[in-house]
Amino acid sequence: MKRTLLITAITLVGIIALVLVLLPQILSWIGFHPAYDRVDYDLEGQRALIIATNHDTLGDTGEATGVYGSELTIAYYEFLDAGMTVDIASIEGGEIPFEPVSLRWPLTTHADKRYLNDEDAQTKTQNSLKIDNVNFLDYDIIWMAGGWGAAYDLGYSEVLGEKISAANAEGILLGSVCHGALGFLKATDVDGSALVEGRTMTAVTDKQVKELGIEITPQHPETELRRLGANFVSGTAFRDFFATYVAVDGNIVTGQNQNSSGETAQTLLRMLAEEN
Repeated sequence: MKRTLLITAITLVGIIALVLVLLPQILSWIGFHPAYDRVDYDLEGQRALIIATNHDTLGDTGEATGVYGSELTIAYYEFLDAGMTVDIASIEGGEIPFEPVSLRWPLTTHADKRYLNDEDAQTKTQNSLKIDNVNFLDYDIIWMAGGWGAAYDLGYSEVLGEKISAANAEGILLGSVCHGALGFLKATDVDGSALVEGRTMTAVTDKQVKELGIEITPQHPETELRRLGANFVSGTAFRDFFATYVAVDGNIVTGQNQNSSGETAQTLLRMLAEEN
C-alpha cells in the first residue's frame, strides 16, 4: 500500500511539474501570443516612435497597472531588428509603468525576457520622451501601446490627438494594439472629421474587458471607437483574451490585443518596406 501511494504521489508530482513546464506553450496553443509569420526587413535609416501610458494605478483599487509588456516590447524589437532607430515616448514623459503580471511567468514573451535584460531599452522606458517635445513628423512609424493604464491618459490627451492628426495628414504609418487605439480618439482627419470615423479598426473588445473583470477603467476602446463612427472589427474566442485580429485601413494598422502585437508590427514593417 505504501509503495502504491508513493508511486502515485511521484506520478502526480511529475504530471504537475510537466504541466508547469509546458504551461507557456499550452497558453500559446490556445491563442495567447500565438506564432506569427515573420519577415526580416532592412530599414536602416528609418525611425519608429512608440508611445505608452504614464498611468500606474487601476482606478481607486490601489492595484498597479501600466502598459502591457508585450504590447510595447514586441513592437520595439520588431522595429529595432529591422534596423530602425526606435524612440519611446509617453504623455507626460519620464517613467512608463508596466502591468506587473505581463512581465512574469507564464505570461512573458521572448521579447519581454529580452527587455528585462536590455539596459538600453529599460533606460528608454524609465526616461521616456514627453510627447509635447517630440516631432511626430520625424518618424516613419508611430505605434501606440495599450495596457489598462492607457485607458486613463491616451484618449484624453489633446496633444497626442493633434500630433497624430498631423502625422496622418503626412501619410505616416500609424499603428496601435489593444487600448493603444484610444490614442486615435482626439485625432482628426484632414477634413476635420474624427480620424476614426468610417475607418475599419480593431482594439480590445468590450467582451474581453468584461471577461477580465476590469470594467473600472474610464474608457473602453470598442465602445469609444464605435461612438466615433469607426467600423469596429475583431476576432473572438471562448475567451477574447485568446483571440487576435489585425485591421488595415490606409495608413492605419490596428491590433486587437496583446496577441496581435507581432502581426501588427510586421504589417507596418511590410508597408514601410513597400514605400521605399
